Amino acid sequence: MAELKVEVDAEEVGFDPQRLRRIDRHFARYVDDGRLPGWLVLVTRGGKVVHLATYGDRDKEAGLPVEIGTLFRIYSMTKPITSVAAMMLYEEGAFELKDPVSRFIPSFADTRVYRSGSALNPVTEPAVEPIRLWHLLTHTAGLTYGFHHAHPVDSMYRAAGFEWGQPEGADLEACCESWARLPLLFQPGTEWNYSVATDVLGRVIEVVSGRPLDQFLQERVFGPLGMGETGFWVGEQDADRLAALYSPAPATRLAARNDAMGGAALRRPTFLSGGGGLVSSAADYHRFTQMLLRRGELEGARLLGTRTIEYMTENHLPGRADLEEFGRPLFAETTFEGVGFGLGFSVVEDPVSNKVLSTGGEFAWGGAASTAFWVDPAQEITALFLTQLLPSSTHPIRSQLKQLVYQALVD
Repeated sequence: MAELKVEVDAEEVGFDPQRLRRIDRHFARYVDDGRLPGWLVLVTRGGKVVHLATYGDRDKEAGLPVEIGTLFRIYSMTKPITSVAAMMLYEEGAFELKDPVSRFIPSFADTRVYRSGSALNPVTEPAVEPIRLWHLLTHTAGLTYGFHHAHPVDSMYRAAGFEWGQPEGADLEACCESWARLPLLFQPGTEWNYSVATDVLGRVIEVVSGRPLDQFLQERVFGPLGMGETGFWVGEQDADRLAALYSPAPATRLAARNDAMGGAALRRPTFLSGGGGLVSSAADYHRFTQMLLRRGELEGARLLGTRTIEYMTENHLPGRADLEEFGRPLFAETTFEGVGFGLGFSVVEDPVSNKVLSTGGEFAWGGAASTAFWVDPAQEITALFLTQLLPSSTHPIRSQLKQLVYQALVD
């Protein structure tokens, strides 16, 4: 694999180098005052790395700096990878987007929908229509996360052992069986709610392909793209490269070590989370973003057809609604006016409504530990920010990164 490094002078691709350095100065303050442990930022244009910087520590207590080869828990930045993998099977005719999920996971055939009542005594009604594959890809299935703390069904997820994890010993199949028995928040397709939907999608991949999710991703995505440092856990030989996980201390909001959750990445998991389980490096995720920018292909390895990528990055919410209008209160540090959702990605429809300097048509997502990426096809820009502070709603990192990257464009 080629070494990750700056490949082109900023001026050659329309960036002002002095303005690019504002990114580093701004986020250095997050480290200097203790809000973040350390970070890595990567910006490309036209497929070439134009800005690459690190600052602070991957392990504050040990005094180990963030390096180009540091490994990070990418949490929900796993979701676009799982979505791409599913659409590779779609391209082979393995399913249609309108297929019921119960075709592959029969326990979803009799889902109920929450109507009223408490978590201990909910009143439910039958689903008017089944959860379909496109509902999983767009988070409109009616599923949820226990960590939302916003609805009685969220409480039911927590009571069943699902908050920032899953019941001990439960694999992906068992988790899907549990979720199928819990009521949905709403009728499928009628609202948007961030959820375990992509984990269920990972189970569909297993059923369709006949292979465990980790094996399928390795054979069909990571291997072809040369993503040799991405997986569901970090082995002993690479443990020192894994950044420590931090969370804001309740009293000070400064980054405090969170080994209770962070240690999970050092063990082979029973539950293969297609929604949040991967660990990766900047070089690896950079390769994934370049495949997306190049509409499904990288260095001769084609994962998806060009039209499939274009279709995935359209706004699939009914009526082309935005997330602020169509979604439940969101687990995020920013609002979502002018932002829709495609098949595995958020999609900017109206930068003016969003009130963040950006480009229409760019698509993105982030992870629970404050990681983020986006791809801007119109400007041929990709950006990647890696750190390890959970939850991502702590600081407005994503919106600030966008304004700082785009203000540096002067072409």
